Amino acid sequence: MVKAELKVKRIKNGTVIDHIKANRAMNILSMLNLPDDETAIMVAINVTSSDMGKKDIIKIEGRELSQEEVDKLVLLAPQATLNIIRDYENIKKSHLELNDEITDVVKCSNPNCITHSNEPIEDRFYVQSKEPVVLRCYYCERTMDYDDIDSQF
Repeated sequence: MVKAELKVKRIKNGTVIDHIKANRAMNILSMLNLPDDETAIMVAINVTSSDMGKKDIIKIEGRELSQEEVDKLVLLAPQATLNIIRDYENIKKSHLELNDEITDVVKCSNPNCITHSNEPIEDRFYVQSKEPVVLRCYYCERTMDYDDIDSQF
């Protein structure tokens, strides 16, 4: 019996986001405002992984993520790896890591929080849990989970 393999085209330049928790790729694409009319994207959803059981993978041709996008990505996929590809070579592989505190990436979900006033206060959260991601507002102590975070993107 011949073992068949599905081959996904390599990208010349761009970004590969690997080790995304299964069935979350579409949320990440939405956060990145993709797809658009110009960017080629390859998405694998719910594929077998020896480490994770099931995972998603996103390949984005011709685009490297900004630091702001990476800061959001780590909230949606804290266990992901980010690969920068240039001339078909993986020039940088980063394992995303969620810091213990985050500032100005998401807004507090509590409409009565001081961060929603006219005061010049930046949104600030403690990371209460990294897996699953749970944030706690520095000011009002409201907790936010994955669904609260994802709804902002």
